[in-house]
Amino acid sequence: MTVAPTTPYLRVDLDRLRRNVRRAAEWAATHRVALRPHAKTHKSPEIARLQLGSGAVGLTVATLGEAEVLARHGCDDLFVAYPLWVDERAADRLRDLAERATVAIGVDSVEGAARAGRLLAPFAVEVVVEVDSGQHRTGCRPDEAGAVAVAAARAGLRVRGVFTFPGHSYAPDGRAAAAADEARALGTARDALVRDGLEVAVVSGGSTPSWAHLDAGVVTEARPGVYVFGDAQQWELGAMPPESLALTCRATVVSHAGGRTTLDSGSKALGADRAAYATGWGRLLDHPEARIVQLSEHHAVVDLAGEPLPPVGSQVDVVPNHCCAAVNLADGLWVEEYGGLRRWPVAARGRNG
Repeated sequence: MTVAPTTPYLRVDLDRLRRNVRRAAEWAATHRVALRPHAKTHKSPEIARLQLGSGAVGLTVATLGEAEVLARHGCDDLFVAYPLWVDERAADRLRDLAERATVAIGVDSVEGAARAGRLLAPFAVEVVVEVDSGQHRTGCRPDEAGAVAVAAARAGLRVRGVFTFPGHSYAPDGRAAAAADEARALGTARDALVRDGLEVAVVSGGSTPSWAHLDAGVVTEARPGVYVFGDAQQWELGAMPPESLALTCRATVVSHAGGRTTLDSGSKALGADRAAYATGWGRLLDHPEARIVQLSEHHAVVDLAGEPLPPVGSQVDVVPNHCCAAVNLADGLWVEEYGGLRRWPVAARGRNG
């Protein structure tokens, strides 16, 4: 065990983390859905091992850099859930990865699929066709998935199936509707591939907010990420209760100027994400009505909703709005167990490409 670092630092409640991992694995097993968690949330080999040890079939990543780090730490089944535009350098990196792990990448256009095939075939890199289920960020139309898959197959790549991210589940009262959109889009895309004579081994979806509403009659693989930690967004959306939140930023009260509480955990520790529905820049775990109402690089000003101000020099636990963004700002996670702390490195921090 190690002496606690200077605040602000990210603290992980290991009991809650393990419980979140176990519950997700049990849910997936009960519903006969493969679990492929998104590791961009934690970027940590230690947490990846917990997920894989609990039955995850592999891991999802956002970038080749994340995949490379996790492969070096023994993770041997990785899906880059991103419509990669493969150039010569990316092709070299993917070939290297394929020597150490089973690798799949996302594609969402005929052009992208054909290019990936030209640069990667006949190497053992598979593709999964991304479809847009309502977020309108990436992904082809569901009825166009067959054309994209055929282009990949003709270019010499094995097509694994289809995937989507129901990102519009990150909206008040949007979780069930997004899951229904996800099922319709994936069902249409799956059928398009089958009509074009292609086998569909995987129908992949899932987000933490919509996961409870996932249609296991359509979706065969789920890729939630935030569930391991939770954050203020999940708290506000009702997707995770405060007693499940495993990641906080330990902060020190540094000022009572103006009769307010100011902490040393600014945007460089918490991240600067704030969704339109969010009621603040973060929340305090032990003060449910409190909100961070002002955020700068090194300061967070808290409205305690009438509660007494914590003494200057005391410490509080802040729940970041978006745990993935906060983790990417930290070199390490300080894991609390048996009353002490130990450090887990954020090994894939900054590997954004």
